[in-house]
Amino acid sequence: MPWPSQYRLPMRQRRKIYLREWRKHRNATQERLAEFLHISKGHLSKIENGERQYTQDLLEMAADYLQCDPQDILIRDPTDPEGIWSIWDRVKPVDKEAALRMLNALAGDNSGKNTKTG
Repeated sequence: MPWPSQYRLPMRQRRKIYLREWRKHRNATQERLAEFLHISKGHLSKIENGERQYTQDLLEMAADYLQCDPQDILIRDPTDPEGIWSIWDRVKPVDKEAALRMLNALAGDNSGKNTKTG
């Protein structure tokens, strides 16, 4: 017997993830990614639409397939050309240290620390 409505918690809004965007960014089909993840295409579609939860294992496997880090799928839209990480990815490796110094200066950190370019 279901709980009376006054005792049920409202459905929590799932946080947006960027699995679909990363899949499309890497020109991967739902069929191929679902096969790699050992789930159905429908299951993958529901995860992409926020209708089903993902597991840590699924997130890590998807990141491996999509050649990104798991946290990228959670916080980074690869299709956003104005996103800070999209801009960072376009900076030449030889220029990253200088770019980081400029960003630190703009942020008010002139200490010279935080120059890791990872």
